Amino acid sequence: MSIVSVKNLTHYYGDKLVFKDIDFRLLRSERVGLVGPNGAGKSTLLKILTGMILPDDGTIEWLPNIRVGFLEQHTELLEGLSIRDYLRNAFQHLYKLEEEMLDISRKMETCNEEELTRLLNRFAHIQELLDHHNFYFLDAKMDDIANGLGIQALGMETDVSSLSGGQRTKLLLANLLLKEPDILLLDEPTNYLDVAHIEWLKDYLRNYPNSFILISHDVDFMNEVVNVIYHLENFQLTRYLGDYNKFMETYEFRRQQQLIAYGRQREEIQKLENYIQKNKARASTTKQARSREKKLMKMERIEKPDITPKPRFYFKVNVRATSKIIETKQLEVGYETPLLPPISVILKRGDKVAVTGHNGIGKSTMLKTIMGELKPHSGTIEFGQYVKPSYFAQEESMESELTPLEYIWAMHEKMTQKEIRRALAQAGLKKDQVFQPLKSLSGGEQTRVRLCQLMLEDSNWLILDEPTNHLDAVAKEVLANALSQYDGTVLLVSHEPEFFQDWVTDIWNLEEWKGNKS
Repeated sequence: MSIVSVKNLTHYYGDKLVFKDIDFRLLRSERVGLVGPNGAGKSTLLKILTGMILPDDGTIEWLPNIRVGFLEQHTELLEGLSIRDYLRNAFQHLYKLEEEMLDISRKMETCNEEELTRLLNRFAHIQELLDHHNFYFLDAKMDDIANGLGIQALGMETDVSSLSGGQRTKLLLANLLLKEPDILLLDEPTNYLDVAHIEWLKDYLRNYPNSFILISHDVDFMNEVVNVIYHLENFQLTRYLGDYNKFMETYEFRRQQQLIAYGRQREEIQKLENYIQKNKARASTTKQARSREKKLMKMERIEKPDITPKPRFYFKVNVRATSKIIETKQLEVGYETPLLPPISVILKRGDKVAVTGHNGIGKSTMLKTIMGELKPHSGTIEFGQYVKPSYFAQEESMESELTPLEYIWAMHEKMTQKEIRRALAQAGLKKDQVFQPLKSLSGGEQTRVRLCQLMLEDSNWLILDEPTNHLDAVAKEVLANALSQYDGTVLLVSHEPEFFQDWVTDIWNLEEWKGNKS
């Protein structure tokens, strides 16, 4: 039986077609990986399924009483709420029932016999509901999920508004998993998660009793947890059985077959057109020419497979820095209190360093302090001569009406429109995406715009905070290759060892630093 049936779903963003006439049925126990190039409409499709966005056409029919849980990429958390209270909100209706039951207990002490019978019946009904939902095991369930995602280490009384991007992701995910809905809609759940917590989530989803649809650019993660692939590309959705690797085998075979069929049909069309052009005017061959013309008109044209542009990231060094890029002496970073022990390190020209450690340990804070966005608690930072850093922040608002062309042009006024469009194309953006508002682009497309800006900057030191979030597998591979060939210095924060392990020269593990110096 289908949990949800989607028929002829069509959606536009402004005048841009996102997808057209897509159909699918999600069955119980199916674990779906929703894949496709950046900007294909994956996040939009999930939001349409939740009702957050209305489609332009088509129908969505849910099985009655289905509970849908949605993890989106960006959600604000209100100030004044503790982590514990936020997680308890997942069972707010059960806690209210418990309060009612306690109130009934108090009322039974002074009520008459008739009222007592009514109260006892209500008390028994509530008790049955709480038992059915395993209410008295909720704290254990909450602890298990909070531990698995590393939330308890943050302090359960911590205000949710003070959490970092990665910590918010963990909290939103924990709240969603606690509810255990009939279908999970997960949009990049591994973004900002540590390696250990990704492993925990992998095990959790393997054993999840219900269905889910997962968007993720982490191929290894997806291969472990899905059994069906929905591929969204060229405005259409195609269903494949199996994991991501199986899908890629089938997809590549089908694409090659379509290319061959397209090429053969183009040859046949060319022959028919040449024959018609040469023979239509001759009296002796007019009949044959018209016959071929009818055949040409009736022919069902094979679409040429649309090839998503592959980015060509390249970072140049215009000015050579001195041998020492930066030296810190007893540097303490943090907010109200230091997050890490005093840091004394030297980064030399040509070093390519990955900074690792669990979320909240201080990786982004350290980068922001080095860049001057935060004041150090104590200690010093000394830069070498001719050092020109370029900074890619983990979180940067792109909710702008500016187009990518206007955004880049505002920072590089001397460039021509042709030069900027060429740079954006090199970053992997299509022609129509160059003229769309930044806020309408997907997370992956926005990242490509920011990386384009990085390529155009005059720098010799790249400071990158989680640059692979939202990038698809192809773009990640190209970016890793570009950084490995970069002549300058790199300081990188990343939760993906497979992205950097083949080209970095050193790893600064902040967990080891904290352990050794605590």
